[in-house]
Amino acid sequence: MRQRTAIPAAIGAALLFGGSTPFAKLLADAISPQVLAGLLYLGSGAGLWIARVIRDRGFTSPRLPRQQWPWLLGAIVSGGVLAPVLLMWGLARTSAADASLLLNLEAVLTAVIAWLVFRENADRRIVLGMALIIAGGALLAWPSPDRTGAGDTILGALSVGGACLCWAVDNNLTRKVSAWDAVFIAGSKGLIAGITNLTLALALGGVLPGGALLTKSLIVGFAGYGVSLVLFILALRGLGAARTGAYFSTAPFIGAAIAISLLGEPTSFTFWIAALLMGTGVWLHLSEHHEHQHTHEHLVHDHRHRHDEHHRHTHAFAWDGTEPHTHEHEHEPLIHTHEHYPDVHHRHAHRRG
Repeated sequence: MRQRTAIPAAIGAALLFGGSTPFAKLLADAISPQVLAGLLYLGSGAGLWIARVIRDRGFTSPRLPRQQWPWLLGAIVSGGVLAPVLLMWGLARTSAADASLLLNLEAVLTAVIAWLVFRENADRRIVLGMALIIAGGALLAWPSPDRTGAGDTILGALSVGGACLCWAVDNNLTRKVSAWDAVFIAGSKGLIAGITNLTLALALGGVLPGGALLTKSLIVGFAGYGVSLVLFILALRGLGAARTGAYFSTAPFIGAAIAISLLGEPTSFTFWIAALLMGTGVWLHLSEHHEHQHTHEHLVHDHRHRHDEHHRHTHAFAWDGTEPHTHEHEHEPLIHTHEHYPDVHHRHAHRRG
């Protein structure tokens, strides 16, 4: 996916997820955390699977290679089972505005894992931006005289932070399969996570909400978790995990704005200082420029593409000239220079120093 389409996808994912957080907070006041987590993901998975069946005019194979399934299953467990429970528990113990800003930590942890484990490139500008986001999150979790229930706030903040860590692992594992069908990946994650969370919740004595609350939960889950995740996966394909996380970190500001303007939640001096630190950190990420001579190794894979400078291959079938299209194709070795991100075609090593 090209940068001009990957960036809007990342921002769209942020808009939907950020906008869902205050509404999830309202639902968390009436529904137990684990029941709500199950409903949100169930709404996501069921809605996306219905959309996929309509799109493909029936059930079709995802064509996901055998070696890719462990990455997908790991992402489902981390981001679809553990993270939502931690988030809902945290939302019940902190304000929606503070929780929305704390969700910026997901971008930080996503980038750290991408850099240290999956070797995505990072420069001083990106590292500084992450440091500012961490500082803002620390301010929100720190007890202060203008806040009540400090101990409970810390527990809530730690819970939201734990959810961010789980989602960071999820993001990096999902990056490994991002070239494949995004609707299948997001729908499968939502369906499995929703069924698992809801089954556990009911087994532990949880109760399903009434019709209106049930419907609202499913709708919030479909938009804020389902459609948002599809867009996020498309962005991962074009930007890599760390950069997509940086764009997605605008989501908490959206959530905070809704919580303050629509829900009437109060703010504090600490809140605005944290917002300034986080906003500066996000800006440093969004204004990054990365260009150098790089080498493309031989690669064979399958994804939706156009015949640009990275796709100059022949076809083993009769092609009618329609673009974009999807098929298995081969990349020959290539050396060139242009601005790029660590997308599915630019996951190369960088010389240090």
